[in-house]
Amino acid sequence: MMMLNEPISRVIPKMAIPTIVAFLINSIYSLADTYFVSSLGTNATAAVSVNASLDQLIMMAGSMLAMGANSYIARLLGENNEKKASQVLSTAFFLAAGLGTILMVFGTLFMTPMVRLLGATPTCEQYSIDYATYVLYAAPFMAANFVMNQCLRSEGSATLSMVGMGFGGILNCVLDPIFIFGLNMGVAGASLATAISKWVSFGILIFPYLTRRSLLHLALRNFHCTRDIISTVVSVGSSSMFRSGLAVVAAIMLNDIAGSISDSVLAGIGVCTKVMMFPFSIILGFGNGFQPVAGFNWGARRFDRVRESYHFSSRVALIGSVVMAVLLGVFADKIIVLFAGTDPEMRKIGVICMVSQCIALPIQAWVAVVNMLCAGLGNAKGALALSTARQGTCFIPILYPMAWGFGSYGVAMVQAVADGLTMALAVPIIIGMKKKIGQAEKEANGQPVA
Repeated sequence: MMMLNEPISRVIPKMAIPTIVAFLINSIYSLADTYFVSSLGTNATAAVSVNASLDQLIMMAGSMLAMGANSYIARLLGENNEKKASQVLSTAFFLAAGLGTILMVFGTLFMTPMVRLLGATPTCEQYSIDYATYVLYAAPFMAANFVMNQCLRSEGSATLSMVGMGFGGILNCVLDPIFIFGLNMGVAGASLATAISKWVSFGILIFPYLTRRSLLHLALRNFHCTRDIISTVVSVGSSSMFRSGLAVVAAIMLNDIAGSISDSVLAGIGVCTKVMMFPFSIILGFGNGFQPVAGFNWGARRFDRVRESYHFSSRVALIGSVVMAVLLGVFADKIIVLFAGTDPEMRKIGVICMVSQCIALPIQAWVAVVNMLCAGLGNAKGALALSTARQGTCFIPILYPMAWGFGSYGVAMVQAVADGLTMALAVPIIIGMKKKIGQAEKEANGQPVA
């Protein structure tokens, strides 16, 4: 069994690389939307930035179930309980699709109030409506995709996950210019291209389940809304849900403040967010490769490999994040100008935002590893505290003070400051996790625990 026998230095990259590739492709098509739409003007670019919060809402509908199921399934497979693992998968899948459907219905019915709530200004409101329309139609499939994507990884099929996410991303990049310019659909064309890519990804991800080529079985008969499954999935996955929920709240607050200054500030921060999705995708993809390895070995009581996987992941995350931070920081101005055009304010704010986040990137990378360790080992409280810190407990309290004290510069740097503050939470949590692993190892060896 790869999870138990291969060297950690090989198994984690083997699990992580397909996920990183898939996340990077998703980042590319997210950035492609912004790039092509930016030719329509600053107001259109601002609208895409506003609708990033809609993506977060849809993510919230599926990520709680996806992350909770991933952690639980990895541990169940480590215990050789494939039947229950299939029940967890099916339950999470159908619940996620149902939540996505609810969001689609209410979002469509209350479109204008929704985009205003997300932070759309009067000058970019119609663009925001155009972009949200087709994306909402894909919401049930997007939510279900999160579950299938995570659960394929938990059973060691990271390559299948990469193909599903990656092909949809490539398709979106191809369709964007066709719909936006060729069919003269404008911002709505970017939305339709995104929706089609999500539908195609859904078809690819569900294929191995329908054809029984996966280890787990996805079927309605395996839908079991039992207290055990729901409580375990929700307790671990709630960290992801709260993270997404707080990210939505934080994004709305940020959009509101940035938009009150100008559409240029709103667009500049939005472009920086899209660009920084590249290093964040690598960090998150690597963490998603590490989490099932830690969870599987925890379930199999291979505590030595749990500890080794954490140390290896921490070293790689820190080294990789420093390299990425230097590269992006040096070329920040050249990157932002591709989207800013002749808008000097958007260019200036975008550069400040990017450089400040590059400085904090190594901290974020290490905190992400600690977060994934908590999720993999079923430490719901630790995972919740860390996953909600970056865009929640460490972000929201400082947003208005920084905007008041430093104006548009403070708004541009608030995310970097929040990233720095998350370290204060991560240090005591990792100390506790190391103690937990050590105690479990002593118990397994029959040694007395202090």
